[in-house]
Amino acid sequence: MNKNKEILKQCPNFYKIMNFDYFENDTISEKLITIYESFIFTINPEDKQSLKKVNDLDKALAKYIDDYIFRKEMKNELVQIKIRKDEENMLEAIVLHIIRIFDRNQEGFTKNIYISRWI
Repeated sequence: MNKNKEILKQCPNFYKIMNFDYFENDTISEKLITIYESFIFTINPEDKQSLKKVNDLDKALAKYIDDYIFRKEMKNELVQIKIRKDEENMLEAIVLHIIRIFDRNQEGFTKNIYISRWI
């Protein structure tokens, strides 16, 4: 089977992410989508760990698009990321940070109960 088709099977939100209509001066969203596209098409579909990372990144960016509060949190966290220049694979390091931010948010979300306020 074609490599790209195999990878896209792991990314159910691919078209939603690629077609996300962000604001004109929103460089962080633009970079995130570029990182997403670059990362998913550079991995080896035979490697199960890489496919898991792709799936997790897909979920994280889908939540980024759907949830405004998470989007604000992600932007604040991404500005503070520090990656060493001697890092072997900078793209993968950034992706791992994005996945960690998503995981922390999910843990906090399940611990906190958000009650909406009706006016």
